[in-house]
Amino acid sequence: MVIDQQHAGAMHSEMPVATPTHDPLPRRFADFATLGEALDYAASGDRGFNFHDARGAIKRPYRYAQLRTDALDAALRLAAMGIAPGDRVALIAETSAEFAALFFGTVYAGAWPVPLPLPTSFGGRDAYIDQIGVQLESSDPVLLIYPPELAEMAGAAADARGVRGIDWATLATHPVVAAPLPEAKPDDICYLQYSSGSTRFPHGVAVTHAALLNNLAAHGHGMQLIETDRCVSWLPWYHDMGLVGCMLSPMANQVSVDYLKTEDFARRPLAWLDLITRNNGTTVSYSPTFGYDICARRMSSQTRASDRFDLSRWRLAGNGADMIRPDVMQSFVDAFDSAGFKATAFLPSYGLAEATLAVSIMPPGEGIRVELVEETQLSGAAAKQGRPQRYRAIVNCGKPVRDMAVEVREEDGTPLPDRAIGKIWCKGPSIMAGYFRDPEATAACMVDGWLDTGDMGYISDGYVYIVGRAKDMIIVNGKNHWPQDIEWAVEQLPGFKAGDIAAFAITTPGGEETPAVLVQCRSSDERERVRLREEIRERVRSVTGMNCVIELIPPRTLPRTSSGKLSRAKARNLYLSGDIKPYAIAA
Repeated sequence: MVIDQQHAGAMHSEMPVATPTHDPLPRRFADFATLGEALDYAASGDRGFNFHDARGAIKRPYRYAQLRTDALDAALRLAAMGIAPGDRVALIAETSAEFAALFFGTVYAGAWPVPLPLPTSFGGRDAYIDQIGVQLESSDPVLLIYPPELAEMAGAAADARGVRGIDWATLATHPVVAAPLPEAKPDDICYLQYSSGSTRFPHGVAVTHAALLNNLAAHGHGMQLIETDRCVSWLPWYHDMGLVGCMLSPMANQVSVDYLKTEDFARRPLAWLDLITRNNGTTVSYSPTFGYDICARRMSSQTRASDRFDLSRWRLAGNGADMIRPDVMQSFVDAFDSAGFKATAFLPSYGLAEATLAVSIMPPGEGIRVELVEETQLSGAAAKQGRPQRYRAIVNCGKPVRDMAVEVREEDGTPLPDRAIGKIWCKGPSIMAGYFRDPEATAACMVDGWLDTGDMGYISDGYVYIVGRAKDMIIVNGKNHWPQDIEWAVEQLPGFKAGDIAAFAITTPGGEETPAVLVQCRSSDERERVRLREEIRERVRSVTGMNCVIELIPPRTLPRTSSGKLSRAKARNLYLSGDIKPYAIAA
């Protein structure tokens, strides 16, 4: 059980005690001019971060007061090393006190922290070094700081790009040299954020202090935070939802947080729910759809969830970072209803790094609400008389957050009326300053302060509905096909699950555009593979009306973004380059 500090006296002196949920410090919804000012205020209270092991046992409580002290020491060490305001400092974003102190320390030093990803299971050592190297080249940092255990890979990436590298244990041995630190201004850049899909052509999103604090305040108001709220998170800190939503926002809104490392969640997903169960505060916790999906699946062969979990205090179960699946949300409710989980706790939202994070949030208590949209409205094709109608459930992603305006527009920029599908544009104080050193890319998506999100959707009665990514759309013979419709159709077949399928457009040897569908197949039987391919082909034909290229590939082949989402663009590139090798199946 997580225990408030005031109740710690009776506990064993060596047992770490988590930071409290309750705090006499008056709550301020991120109404600060800079991130440093927000930490200065939070440090005057008792709340903070709490780092847990793979089993959910607390390893290290980390009060915001201690974070501030360590961050100021880090800032002085960096300044003594010659780090100047405006320099970029790349940081491998491990979920740890060390990263948190270095991130805030870089900010206090007037430099720009650049969170970079940890290695994933896909691609191995060389792929990770290449990925880090590309982002180092883009951000042009003067220093790369990394965990000691990643010294070999991170050091190789730094050496290859001519960047100085140092592990944070070594950096901590450098003396703290007293010196004046620069005073940040609201319009100064606070940090660079790379989007989850950043690979060959990364875009560093430059976020000012003013933009960040505006968005963090919007979180506090939009979620209607209350005194008993406490956050639980396993999201990675190199992704905007993990960094901004589950690290910077709780601090700036003075909320205690309990963390599982992302890799520990991946190995034991239900440890996330165990931690929520042991939590002594009303809980706020976010996840992409796949996190809810994997937990519901892990419970499918077990007894009642109430035998293990108590989710009755989970007030805000946030959804975001990928397309929200109503069927997955229903499966989660079905699996954990006996444990006290309430469907009204679901909090759909929509956002992107270019808007700092949040664009829209569902008002608390409204849960998952969907609208059924007919296929012809989604495809842009004319409805054919006598053809059976097919519908897709589109999830309501809430209302625009405070100070954010949202419009839906035609390709030529003409605003569209309610319920008309088009490009989502948004405007507000939290929109990025621009892409770092890429004025052409910035100009391509920003016009008169408005941001072209690249997403398609519509507005209905003031609520935002997201249909899909414009760049993912498959257009064949003038008709639009949404890849998730194809993927979801295949997922309904026995033996497949979310993340097993990637659909995208390719050009055939004859020069025609056609959808290609990659499906991870677990069967080693040749005849079964032939049967599965034909079953998949028929299912895809029923959705698209076309004969598509169907390829069965080995499990764990499809690439993921840093937030765990399927990367269709990377899957397409790997397939076309021959790096994804389909099973050879007789015609």
